[in-house]
Amino acid sequence: MELAWNERCPVRDCSAVTRTHAPALNLQGRYRSLCRHLSTLTPVEAKRGAHAWRDGFNPSVRDRVAVVTIERPQHRNAVDQPTAQALLLAFKSFDASDEASVGILTGAGGAFCSGADLKALAAGERRPVRPDGEFAPMGPTRLRLTKPVIAAIEGPAVAGGMELALWCDLRIAGRSAVFGIFNRRFGVPLVDLGTIRLPRIIGHGRALELILTGRPVHAEEALAIGLVNAVVEDGTTLEHALTWARNISAFPQNALRNDRMSVIEQWDLGEAGAIENEIRHGLATIQSGETSLGSSRFATGVGRHGLFD
Repeated sequence: MELAWNERCPVRDCSAVTRTHAPALNLQGRYRSLCRHLSTLTPVEAKRGAHAWRDGFNPSVRDRVAVVTIERPQHRNAVDQPTAQALLLAFKSFDASDEASVGILTGAGGAFCSGADLKALAAGERRPVRPDGEFAPMGPTRLRLTKPVIAAIEGPAVAGGMELALWCDLRIAGRSAVFGIFNRRFGVPLVDLGTIRLPRIIGHGRALELILTGRPVHAEEALAIGLVNAVVEDGTTLEHALTWARNISAFPQNALRNDRMSVIEQWDLGEAGAIENEIRHGLATIQSGETSLGSSRFATGVGRHGLFD
């Protein structure tokens, strides 16, 4: 099945879809991978999506943290087809890299993401909506990464933009941030796992309220109901996200990633299977040597009395 979307955005507008501060990667390999992901599109759409990835990727790394910024501020960072493809490939590259441990997703110009580009939809852009495959309409929301991602949210994170935020492991919001299933007003469905992740994060009853009413949720309420993990002053969300990311990246990574994956995978399992899966991940950490090394460090006095330094 496909939704009808437009691809009118000229290449020059798509060339800054995302700015990624990430490790140097095999861009030629990623370009070939992108072309495979674009196989369902018309040749013109595929070419534009490839330009969006090639021109919008700036390989660099800061303290083992990769930052991906949606850069369509004139559209409140609404996601069109090339943007979705660029986001997917950016996060696949981040996950495959040995040089970045934590990712951050944010938006330029005081907006996180206002959802799918409905003007593009109205003009006829086509985007695949299927139950299988790793590409989702907003890009990366079906990816199950091995590393955590933090959302740094300023302004609106609504409709598909809220689904992008829900995909992230942690969410930090500015005081003026607003969330909501705003697509409710226009007959646009949640197809980026919003109906799955939202009730898991805030509970079934609250999720249904937000999905059925489409009402706005401001930052303080979002914090109170567990939709975000922290609320900070406007204009400082990226700074705070970078601090969290650096702290997380400083921990031993085998235990951290295995524990995180056990938390994610337990949703698919019964109790017995979840226990078995947790033990499997725990044993993998122990066998990596990380636990023995950490125990030895503790014996020498490191980390006593809850100290993290």
